[in-house]
Amino acid sequence: MNKHWYWPIWAILFLSGAAYAEAPPQPGSIAPAFILPDGNGKPRSLSEWKGKWVVLYFYPKDNTPGCTTEAINFRDNQPRFAELNAQVVGVSLDSADSHRDFAEEQRLPFPLLSDTSGKVSQSFGAYTNLGVIKFAKRHTFLIDPDGRVAKVYVQVDAGKHAGEVIADLKSLAEK
Repeated sequence: MNKHWYWPIWAILFLSGAAYAEAPPQPGSIAPAFILPDGNGKPRSLSEWKGKWVVLYFYPKDNTPGCTTEAINFRDNQPRFAELNAQVVGVSLDSADSHRDFAEEQRLPFPLLSDTSGKVSQSFGAYTNLGVIKFAKRHTFLIDPDGRVAKVYVQVDAGKHAGEVIADLKSLAEK
């Protein structure tokens, strides 16, 4: 028997998850509406931040190295985001309880939203389903005060991303 018989099965599982992924909303389009619970179970919606810039970032998993680095960088740059009238909001497929614990441990001053069904992540093209493993891709959407997508980030370096978003936010806010 061919020792590589498992590769077609792996490819089918991998590609089947990718087949369900929607394309991310593009700049100029209206950001998909949503209501998701935060770490305290409070329902939060995108419309809550109308009139502000929203940095909506999707990430794979609470308490993992890259996700912790990204969250801490957003936390440490919170004063700069506030100066630019921007609200940072994180989203992953983790539970509200997991988000609460992660936010408390890392002293995060912004909401983390629980998308356990993956529907919101899917509507933003950030959902990955590998069969038994499901997670949000590390994507970020900069949403303008009118609710339109201004910038999409699909190649994110967790350690540099907050600074990149701030630079783009400054540039876009000046227009």
